[in-house]
Amino acid sequence: MTARCVMVLGTTSGAGKSWLTTALCRHYARQGLKVAPFKAQNMSNNARVVAGGEIGSAQYFQSLAAQAEPEVRMNPLLLKPEADTRSQVVLMGQVNEALSNMPWRGRSLHVWPQIAAALDALREENDVVVIEGAGSPAEINLHASDIVNMRVALQAQARCLLVSDIDRGGAFAHLYGTWALLPPEERTLIHGFVLNKFRGDASLLAPAPQMLQDLTGVPTVATLPMWWQHGLPEEDGIFDDRTRASGAVSKSVAVIAYPRISNLDEFQPLKNVPGVRLVWARAPADCAGADWIVLPGSKATAADLAWLRTQGLDRAIAAHAAQGGAVLGVCGGLQMLGEALIDTHGIDGNAPGLGLLPLVTQFDLQKTVRHTHTTFADLRGTWASLSGVAAAGYEIHHGQTAQHPAMAAGGDVAREVLPEGLGWQNAAGNVLGVYLHGLFEDPRVLQALFGASAPTLETVFNGLADFIETHFEPGVLDQLIAP
Repeated sequence: MTARCVMVLGTTSGAGKSWLTTALCRHYARQGLKVAPFKAQNMSNNARVVAGGEIGSAQYFQSLAAQAEPEVRMNPLLLKPEADTRSQVVLMGQVNEALSNMPWRGRSLHVWPQIAAALDALREENDVVVIEGAGSPAEINLHASDIVNMRVALQAQARCLLVSDIDRGGAFAHLYGTWALLPPEERTLIHGFVLNKFRGDASLLAPAPQMLQDLTGVPTVATLPMWWQHGLPEEDGIFDDRTRASGAVSKSVAVIAYPRISNLDEFQPLKNVPGVRLVWARAPADCAGADWIVLPGSKATAADLAWLRTQGLDRAIAAHAAQGGAVLGVCGGLQMLGEALIDTHGIDGNAPGLGLLPLVTQFDLQKTVRHTHTTFADLRGTWASLSGVAAAGYEIHHGQTAQHPAMAAGGDVAREVLPEGLGWQNAAGNVLGVYLHGLFEDPRVLQALFGASAPTLETVFNGLADFIETHFEPGVLDQLIAP
């Protein structure tokens, strides 16, 4: 079996590559084909636990859309930024310290053989492989060391779509410029241009699409309308800062958006629950009036905690908690809620915590990466509705958290509400910290907390497929995988 390969490239980051790749995965899976997603290298702190380790969240969702079992070959190289000039390198699902310490430009020679082997293996086992590029394929300063865009396209002989965000302006120049900067053998792989996020009457675009085709020989195969609420989490960052809610607002949730926020995709269901208003908080004013304040995961807990203090958010969180407001910490957020971060191995950094839970976290060399099924014990106060609720999620963390010995000896003890140190609550009942990612993706948890549900992923995936089937030119999706 040698798969036909379809690749989604973008003129810029944020053009719409990830969601279009996801939509194509579901479209081809609905044709009865065996489909797998692939992205050679992903730079993101949004990661999921899969067979063999961890991959970028986008490829995890794409595999579900393809009705395939997520695994590390679908995203063989994951870069998790820890600072502006440093990333943790995850190769084939596992942290690789040697690559993490290697200069960026020197990595491609070392990792390409494994990337190519993963791609070739998926091609052998599937009917269709839908490949996502990264950034732009026309970054000519990076072309010689490319391992994620056109080198992959050539390896797979993929039929490529080039997507541009027309809402930003300059889309036709972006498309033409990207095509023009590619070498001739790479241009031949571009089979269609896609205009994404269009507002208004598409007939007003004429004669630009035909002029572009006259210049390049490449047709514009789809003009996709602006679609804010497709239900799929953003991959790279918080692009949708709007704070709309569906219906009358019954609960406002402020999620602290520190610089190295991780796994923010797990909060997507909150944007879909009726009556919930989600706010990304970067300043104390953003927390004003919030019912809940959530401290999410972080790829650099000590550094993000320092940023939080610089912004004055520590005082806002403490005041909110002192007034009985609900506070939730997830993974790195749980660690911040404690008394101290202790790092003897140089993994993250030492720092005093926020002091809202009598806990201490020590960072271990060994990284915990696993799926977890557990059940909440009895909880008090704000979070009492979670008592006895079974929940499933995942863990990705170096830290190990326990009671602060001296504080425990003095009688200040946190209530352990999930086994094995996975969840803790303060005595007053309004502050909760958990290591379990993905709580809001569990329908049982949503029902317990909100008495409501969010659209399922299956509904989201089918909606994406319906959307592209409606807006692509007739026959184009079939032609992309034709012999």
